[in-house]
Amino acid sequence: MSKKQAMGRGLDAILGSPDTDITSKDISGNYVVGAVAELPMHQIDANPFQPRSDFEDESLMELSDSIQKQGIIQPITVRKMGLDKYQLIAGERRLRAAKMAGFKNIPAFLRVANDEQMLEMALVENIQRENLNAIEIAISYTRLIEECKITQEELSTRVGKKRSTVTNYIRLLKLPAEIQISISQNQISMGHARALINVENLTSQLKILEQVVARDLSVRETENLVKDLINPIERIERKKDNYLPSNFISYRSQLNNLLSTRVDIKRNTKGGGKISIPYSGESDLLRIIALLEK
Repeated sequence: MSKKQAMGRGLDAILGSPDTDITSKDISGNYVVGAVAELPMHQIDANPFQPRSDFEDESLMELSDSIQKQGIIQPITVRKMGLDKYQLIAGERRLRAAKMAGFKNIPAFLRVANDEQMLEMALVENIQRENLNAIEIAISYTRLIEECKITQEELSTRVGKKRSTVTNYIRLLKLPAEIQISISQNQISMGHARALINVENLTSQLKILEQVVARDLSVRETENLVKDLINPIERIERKKDNYLPSNFISYRSQLNNLLSTRVDIKRNTKGGGKISIPYSGESDLLRIIALLEK
């Protein structure tokens, strides 16, 4: 899927509309929609639909240093709200970094957009350029559905994601605040969170979260913790399957000594099982076979 297609038909219609491509000035000499203008930053209000809530100081400082050396290569996007008054649509990192660099003015592309279009444009612009954390994406997806009155299927088309992906993000908002904060702070991944969603008890969820963070558990290890919690009988049976009585431990030691290798014995609850004999190569295999034939 191309980048243009990934934006979705709604955003493409906004950017491709002839109504947004006017490049003239009005009779007062002020820039109008469609123009690229050098705007005083104090005339630009923040975007109320900005899906990103956290901006890393280090990342902003790096961008600010780059702007000081190279200038602002890519204009921000704003909409005109009145005389000498604008509202940011996209490019908040560039705006913040330019302020840090001491710039008073910033190049801006003027667009026409209503509130629904602004929300969609801000969301897609940020997803494509800055990788929002999973909770920010989930909140933004939910706002699009609720405020723009669209279905999950329509949303998946607009943002260029599978419907199942959209659903998985939105489900994260059902998790308790503690887990959502851990996702936002990159303490756990979306994979960890999806495993925790399957735990119905809040206390159990938080206990598992504590273990995941403290022990730096992988997603697979987290899934196993959840599985053991949901199916304790299966866990007990699995332990029983691996349990070796003292006489079997003695048998294993005898085989280890006889074959000069580390033999493994598995025993199930019915008394049966299997013996595993590792070998390092063909010659070692022939040696073991010779010992067993004696």
